[in-house]
Amino acid sequence: MSISPRVAAVAFRVVAIFEALTWIGLLVGMYVKYLGSRSEAGVEFFGPVHGGAFIVYVAVTLAAAVHLRWNVWSTLLALAASVPPLATLAADWWLHRTGRLTPAPGRSERTPDPVS
Repeated sequence: MSISPRVAAVAFRVVAIFEALTWIGLLVGMYVKYLGSRSEAGVEFFGPVHGGAFIVYVAVTLAAAVHLRWNVWSTLLALAASVPPLATLAADWWLHRTGRLTPAPGRSERTPDPVS
């Protein structure tokens, strides 16, 4: 299955933001657990949600790297951004700012015609 570079870029941006939001939820949950009321509900909810978001972020990053033709260093930076809290937002900003979230010049957005 082939996806367009535009779809890959939008998917990357959405997942990067979602991953950062789950980090915020997990950090708030840990604050409540260790410094607040000692309730573990936030960690029990956001822990698995953030774990899933992390896995989806890695998969979407690899797909975007292929479809948008990122070099190795851009790909590694985007992958490394999944580890520190909220770094996916910085990676998204940098990739957008440097033009890596736009289709490569000369690549067509239209789908190829089927071969008969």
